[in-house]
Amino acid sequence: MYQVTKAPSPKRTLAGQIASGAKRWVRLAGCIMVVAASMAASSCKDSALIWSGQSKSPDGTWDVTAQTEQFGGMGTAAVTTTVYMGQHGNSRPPLEILELWNGSAYPEGVTHVQMNWLTPAHLEVVYQKATVNFQAVRLAGVTITVREDSGQVSPNSR
Repeated sequence: MYQVTKAPSPKRTLAGQIASGAKRWVRLAGCIMVVAASMAASSCKDSALIWSGQSKSPDGTWDVTAQTEQFGGMGTAAVTTTVYMGQHGNSRPPLEILELWNGSAYPEGVTHVQMNWLTPAHLEVVYQKATVNFQAVRLAGVTITVREDSGQVSPNSR
């Protein structure tokens, strides 16, 4: 007489259990990588323009613009103010001449910036409550002076 025996299920063998467990770990690792990548991508785009200002040289040759942005996200939160200078009417983009960093908008407050033309060839930038990350001292014959002001700069004079 013949006896019919069932072959062991692949999941019941040691090799089947290892393969099944490995598949679960691969799926879990894939899910974690997708979540981490989406969090990183979303945190890079979180920024808001808080303030912007501009100044023109007395002879009309140069345009200076400044903007303060607040960035958010995990590990990337900060407030930066960047000042750019370019020739008036030139199609080339302006060049960065100053970057200020402020850890956050609160409790320190937003960086205050004044752009004053002392002469057509001398720009003075006055700031408060920030750390200088980058500073140009001269651009195309224009001397750039940067100084910190410990007093209060009126928000209307920025």
